[in-house]
Amino acid sequence: MPRILRLAAAQMGPTQRADRRSDVLDRMIALLEEAAASGAGLVVFPELALTTFFPRWLIGANEIESWFEAAMPNPSVAPLFARARELGVGFYVGYAERTEDGHHFNSAITVGPEGNILAKYRKVHLPGSVEPRPGEKYQQLEKRYFEYGDLGFQAFRGPAAWGAPVMGMLICNDRRWPEAWRSYGLQGQELMVLGYNSAAYDPNGGTSESAALRLFHSNLAVQANAYMNATWAVATAKAGVEDGAGLIGGSCIVNPNGQIVAAARTEGDEVVIADADLDACKQGKEKMFNFAQHRRPQHYRRIVDQVGAILPD
Repeated sequence: MPRILRLAAAQMGPTQRADRRSDVLDRMIALLEEAAASGAGLVVFPELALTTFFPRWLIGANEIESWFEAAMPNPSVAPLFARARELGVGFYVGYAERTEDGHHFNSAITVGPEGNILAKYRKVHLPGSVEPRPGEKYQQLEKRYFEYGDLGFQAFRGPAAWGAPVMGMLICNDRRWPEAWRSYGLQGQELMVLGYNSAAYDPNGGTSESAALRLFHSNLAVQANAYMNATWAVATAKAGVEDGAGLIGGSCIVNPNGQIVAAARTEGDEVVIADADLDACKQGKEKMFNFAQHRRPQHYRRIVDQVGAILPD
């Protein structure tokens, strides 16, 4: 029997710094309901879906705590969980996490159709800097506000209602690092879910990266890694002009051949739908990317032992 899972990328338009949480939740629930009405079983929301992308500012120690969730779910997001459970739809959502012992992470969870949290992921590849860059209007201060993720790349099983796929999660910049995808690939991954907030300008300063180039790179990273690990992938953006800063959008669903099968057409709230034949992963896993037959890890030592580039003499 084929395993077909209808997927939804729930792209969100901009969330402004002054927006109320209740208004953001209303938008997310509307997207969830639209996806469910289209028959989706799993809805993927963006990175930091509940807030504006606050690392673009230097924020004081007292205020910064207000951007973090002390638990998930919590009373302010309970309506999203409740509505998803009523609809029998699961979801992925990214948020800023503060742990009970005071640690801060850029995190995501995948929630099953019965409302149970299936897995949590904490972003590993944090971009930007700790200290702000002088003279820049917008910053990229994820290294200031978040700690590096400590949960690694642990695959997990989706529920039987989804065809029991082997799943993995990433967040934003993680999608650009092939080591992350291959770590999941080596666990037999069939479905990657990830959210992002990617600037439509070079967030590290300079003018060498246009919005078009950054969108190209975003798609390239997802398509190439989906192909090289024979997995479906859902990449969902927060898009548009958020507090004066552009975000690229480009939410898409990619098949195991690396082809975009559905993509957002706007930079606003939009649901992108595609049917994923999970068994289509077998072609790559059993042939070109049959790891058991073709990998030669004895030659890959440098990948894990070395951080920066070391030039030959």
